[in-house]
Amino acid sequence: MSSVESTGTDVGAPAGLADSARALADGRTSSVRLVTDALARIEASQGTLNAFRHLRASAALAEAAEADRRLGAGERLPLLGVPVAVKDDTDVAGLPTHFGCAGELPAATADSESVRRLRAAGAVIVGKTNSCELGQWPFTEGSAFGATRNPWNTAHTPGGSSGGSAAAVAAGLVPAALGSDGAGSVRIPAAWTHLVGIKPQRGRISVHPHSDAFQGLTVNGPLARTVADAALLLDAVAGAHPDDPHRPPPVRASAAARRDPGRLRIALAWRPPLTLTGAAPHPDVRRAVTELAEALARLGHHVEEARPRYGLIGLGFLPRATAGIAELAALHPEPALLDPRTRSALRTGTRLGGRVVRAARAREVRQHRRIGALFHPPRGRAGTGFDVLLTPTTALPPPRIGRFDGLSAWRTDVAMTEACPYAWPWNVLGWPGINVPAGFTPGGLPVGAQLLGPSRSEERLISLAAQLEADRRWYEHRPPAAP
Repeated sequence: MSSVESTGTDVGAPAGLADSARALADGRTSSVRLVTDALARIEASQGTLNAFRHLRASAALAEAAEADRRLGAGERLPLLGVPVAVKDDTDVAGLPTHFGCAGELPAATADSESVRRLRAAGAVIVGKTNSCELGQWPFTEGSAFGATRNPWNTAHTPGGSSGGSAAAVAAGLVPAALGSDGAGSVRIPAAWTHLVGIKPQRGRISVHPHSDAFQGLTVNGPLARTVADAALLLDAVAGAHPDDPHRPPPVRASAAARRDPGRLRIALAWRPPLTLTGAAPHPDVRRAVTELAEALARLGHHVEEARPRYGLIGLGFLPRATAGIAELAALHPEPALLDPRTRSALRTGTRLGGRVVRAARAREVRQHRRIGALFHPPRGRAGTGFDVLLTPTTALPPPRIGRFDGLSAWRTDVAMTEACPYAWPWNVLGWPGINVPAGFTPGGLPVGAQLLGPSRSEERLISLAAQLEADRRWYEHRPPAAP
């Protein structure tokens, strides 16, 4: 019997985000109990999964006790007393923000805007999850903390760079967590750990104090086992800081998760953007995404193969990505401790900064028009626009731990582009996307599919993902390495 078949629905497993919030509001459990149990699961799994860089055990328990007092007094907030985790690129007052790097760093003196909003919603932050160095790679390994492992098979990576958050949620250590996505760093680990991962519209969730992070490529986003939980976390943290340059109008994600999406036109695209690596979906990935497309057609949607006009969108990505790495790496107090590949990206980003980055960002308007024609064909062009684009999230199933060890910067870039050629264009565009679980390889490794939309289309994507979830019931499967 495979690991997928043997997991099934675990009635004794930790509750999800929405269920935990309801149980607290109804008085069926306490925040101290939930936080104590979460900390125990984290500590029990740390030697195998290694999902966390920092824990806030004492502070979290004190905050849980205060949440119980507030609940007892009749106060109600969306996440009051619920334990959650955030990624190691996110400032939490009193903890250093290592962002996957080695060395001694001072503790943050203030919460990031997303953490401030989490606290305002009542959440208890139990700790910070591991990320690869400066979020560059689709694996979560590094000399500073070792390797974070996939709870579906600990010989494999959970992905990156939000791999710690993904491993923590997939294993049931916490009901949901925040990650960040600059080239697929929420969607890729969600795909490889059987989770829902939302990359929202640029500016939907503030990345302050790093506003316009990675030259506008990076956004924060939720990871959860269900669409409703991911939507609830998105609603809790959405909103801008006064200094943020991007301010999309509000969305109602939780309401969208309860709404029928209607009959949609869905484009299925197998061909990734030009990467010069010959990347193509692995047969197991293609099979799983094909089955998901067939499920969408069975649900009444029109699904048709199509080819987005990506053009040379990589020319808009590389300068912005490496400039973002250079900006962060330059702040590290001990640059000699950085991975040689990071130092190589720093040099490239420094060379490509300034005028080249400005030119890359200026191309975004034309890229919106060219790729957006898939959704909104220019007037006079034959055909009807699509509502959603469906692609594999990754070309390959999750690689083994150590697959990228010892590679040069160039060979690492080639290897990760072969594995993950589909996600990054939507970071260049700043548009929303959702990873949904697509199934498993014969060996029990998860793979995922992306639902991608035009600007500010989160509600439609969330409604469609929720409809698909009700049909596929992916939340019934849990990994064998969950404590």
